[in-house]
Amino acid sequence: MTDTSGDVFDVGQRLLELRRRAGLSQRALAARADVPHAQISQIESNRISPSIASLRRILGGLGLSMAEFFEPERKEADQVFFRTDELVDLTSELGRSDSQGEPMIIMRQIGNALAHGLQIMHERYLPGADTGETLLEHPAHEGGFVVAGKVEITVGTQRRVLGPGEAYLFDSRLPHRFRNAGDEPAEVISACTPPYL
Repeated sequence: MTDTSGDVFDVGQRLLELRRRAGLSQRALAARADVPHAQISQIESNRISPSIASLRRILGGLGLSMAEFFEPERKEADQVFFRTDELVDLTSELGRSDSQGEPMIIMRQIGNALAHGLQIMHERYLPGADTGETLLEHPAHEGGFVVAGKVEITVGTQRRVLGPGEAYLFDSRLPHRFRNAGDEPAEVISACTPPYL
């Protein structure tokens, strides 16, 4: 993942630093997060990229949100307007890449979500992109507006394919999943409170 300075965000190194700061061994964190011990080691050494659901579970073991993990030093709470290059790139190795190594899901956030208690995102899903078979669940509310393409959204027992001009709004504690349901890139403008990623 690349941050606003152009540097590559090292998921493994960040997790290692946070785990050590918490005074936990890999085994202790794995037990707290209810994940296999080997998974912590593989993520920290960047041998595997965790899914969003897996990273969320691990961070829960540290008492951290995804937003705290990805934007630990963001201070610009007073900034009102944002150029394209000032959006926070939350795209990471949390999902699959295409045959050219490009991320299948691209997420860019407006400003400091933690300071405002609101996360507003521009999301782009390439054909075949999917947030994963493990459904997401987190204490928040989220909604969005489909700008382009087709997105299949599953929320609890409900599932629908939405196209341009259609929207969604739900309690994020319900298990949910997003998937590009077409053969063209899909784009969504979304909001979540409190911030999730």
